[in-house]
Amino acid sequence: MKPVFLLVAILIFGLLIAVHELGHFVVAKLCGVRVNEFAIGMGPLLFQRQRGETLYSLRLLPLGGFCAMEGEDEDTGDERAFVRQSGWKKFAILAAGPFMNFVFGVLIIAALFIGAKGFNVDRVAGLAPEFEYTGENGLMEGDLFYKVNGYRTYLAGDTQTYLAFAGDTVDIEVVRDGRHILVEDVARKTCTGTDGKTYQGFGVFLGYQTVPAGFVTTLRFIWYQALDFVQLVWFSLAQLFGGGVGMQDLSGPVGIVSTMTEVGEATQEAAGIGAALSNLAYFGAMIAVNLAVMNLLPIPALDGGRIFFLAVDAICLLLFRRKIPEKYQGWVNTAGFALLMGLMLLITFQDVFKLFR
Repeated sequence: MKPVFLLVAILIFGLLIAVHELGHFVVAKLCGVRVNEFAIGMGPLLFQRQRGETLYSLRLLPLGGFCAMEGEDEDTGDERAFVRQSGWKKFAILAAGPFMNFVFGVLIIAALFIGAKGFNVDRVAGLAPEFEYTGENGLMEGDLFYKVNGYRTYLAGDTQTYLAFAGDTVDIEVVRDGRHILVEDVARKTCTGTDGKTYQGFGVFLGYQTVPAGFVTTLRFIWYQALDFVQLVWFSLAQLFGGGVGMQDLSGPVGIVSTMTEVGEATQEAAGIGAALSNLAYFGAMIAVNLAVMNLLPIPALDGGRIFFLAVDAICLLLFRRKIPEKYQGWVNTAGFALLMGLMLLITFQDVFKLFR
């Protein structure tokens, strides 16, 4: 494992978490909430400086940071405590972290795509002799894939991903001359491949078509790539809860950094250091968007869990004219945090075990 790629991977992962906390910090300041400490990095203290009411610190481990607001989980009596703010201010502060992650991911994608000559999308390259759904209302060679089992195919490679996890049947939607055609319940069966050998599949051969780049087209595909990352998170969660993947397929910080390092090394050997750094940046953009989506899930201790409590509070105020006491919310968030840390510890042990297998 080359130290340079390991260091770059750690710095990227740490930067993504720091950007998340920066979002909370900036909006908290704008909303008048007292911020006691804003830290870059975690672990032992390297440097600190008090400016006004906030302590700014730099810590040893480049694995993120934190924004410590006054009264995050309980009323401390300070009028500028987080818990004493209005609902819209709380929402803005909580949503700012995921929002910053998403924007940061989009900016990375934009930097990678801005000089592209074109963008590849999936198309039907051919059909097996056994494929039955052909013709004007079926599939034809040259059709552009649009959805597979309801999942949008934004970029080349998406179709292969969703077909690989499909069950015994699959719904395929294509675009032909601006017309959308949906073919439902395409069965998995024995088909003849392009090499004349038989295989178990759906009988659709995949190819790609290049869409020439232009200012508007580039902006569109930057957005498509961001949406593709978002959709991949939902698809992965669906596979996890549906049994398509197991706990052994999950990765934590150690696994992510290890994967990024391997990607960098493999790409450098194949295409040079420039391509390796581009791939690491692409991977970083994907993680940034993943962090944005995952943090908005309604799970206690995550930003989404706290936002969920805001919604519950609003309903309770409307129906009963009283909110859920902050101490109870704090207990739930503490329990959720403990469970998440336990899960992360388990996944970390699993990642470390994989490294030394």
